[in-house]
Amino acid sequence: MDCGNARSMESDNQIQLRLQTIPRDQHNVSRRDISPNALRVLYRLREGGFDAFLVGGAVRDLLIGGHPKDFDVATNATPEEVKGLFRNCRLIGRRFRLAHVVYGREIIEVATFRANTDDGSGDRELHEGGRLLRDNVYGTIEDDAVRRDFTANALYYAIEDFSVRDYVGGFEDVRNRLMRLIGDPETRYREDPVRMLRAVRLAAKLDFEIEPATAAPIPVLAPLLRESAPARLFEECLKLFLSGNAVKSFLGLERHGLLPALLPETAAALKSNRSGALRNMVLEGLKNTDARVANDEPVSPAFLFALLLWPAYCRALMALQAQGMHTAEAQRRAADRVTVHQLETIALPRRFSLPMQEIWLLQSRFSLRQRKRVFRTLAHPRFRAAFDFLGLRLTASDEHAEDVAFWREAQANPGDAVAIAELETERAAQADDEEPRKRRRRRRKPATSQE
Repeated sequence: MDCGNARSMESDNQIQLRLQTIPRDQHNVSRRDISPNALRVLYRLREGGFDAFLVGGAVRDLLIGGHPKDFDVATNATPEEVKGLFRNCRLIGRRFRLAHVVYGREIIEVATFRANTDDGSGDRELHEGGRLLRDNVYGTIEDDAVRRDFTANALYYAIEDFSVRDYVGGFEDVRNRLMRLIGDPETRYREDPVRMLRAVRLAAKLDFEIEPATAAPIPVLAPLLRESAPARLFEECLKLFLSGNAVKSFLGLERHGLLPALLPETAAALKSNRSGALRNMVLEGLKNTDARVANDEPVSPAFLFALLLWPAYCRALMALQAQGMHTAEAQRRAADRVTVHQLETIALPRRFSLPMQEIWLLQSRFSLRQRKRVFRTLAHPRFRAAFDFLGLRLTASDEHAEDVAFWREAQANPGDAVAIAELETERAAQADDEEPRKRRRRRRKPATSQE
């Protein structure tokens, strides 16, 4: 590892920078594993007289033997200069001005080196609480390394000599499988509270540990998430739970005190469910989600949130029924109440929240087996998702086993299932008819003896 070019410098927030250049024979990043389009962008920028590096998650993932899907580039060219080099480029973003170089379905994201401090010439805006609203202050590669969130994401691959450049100790942290924030953790979380979720998500994805000093402030600062844009938190939830690491992500949210901030009513319901049955159901559902992602099978956000918010729905439903509300009305009110309250934190679009509620409300229909109801339920557009959800409920309670068996048969042989349902209905009706007669017979006075 070459430290001959090492330089030490100290930024305004006391971050020590020391350049370490890791030569090609001491790392495993190869151009064969890098997107050809990313290489085109890198070489074109170099030919245009600019510095350009593969940076961030792609370098990190390649170092641990992964296969990145996205390849990002960092450069000293401004977004406008990048656009001048590529006809297939568009500029996006207000908070972070970026250049997207488009090759069919693949987008190579190109970001200009950003500085961590503004001398007044840039475009930066801070919220009163320290949250970063806009950050378009350009600087050097050293400035850019300091500005990045985690040391593992501040690694730069140089195409001119195939080396990896490390300014903040990220190479060693990747080798030790550690997520470590650059700079003071509390300050960095206050700049962007979503970094707390990113720490958990990346640790789950990479099978890393969150470094103790990076983890320590999270439970205290977790309420800051409510200051984040609900739409952004929705997107972060999809990354947390639909990337194949849902179980690890959920456990990480619990471990670091983030679940009450992200899913407050679910966290309260799980805490009050002493048997742990609801938590077991959620974990089983997330396990199934991970399996579907691993098999390249689709997973609906509506089903995901139906699962994540089910404990909250159950708790709200019980509270309304305890007040004497009719069951059907209580179910509708509980679904609406949970959805509205969750929207205060996560902007769940109606195209997902409405199917989520339908999955919940269909659960009560599975115990109704009259002929017309069976066919109506089977024809419901949300039947399959609701039935899969019913199967998950077996994790929490085996009282649904009979319903699961019936509706499984109903899908395979609707006629037979309806015949069974009609027979059961007829027997129930006969039992109801016989019950009053039994009661009347019991009321008769015993006959007196005529001896």
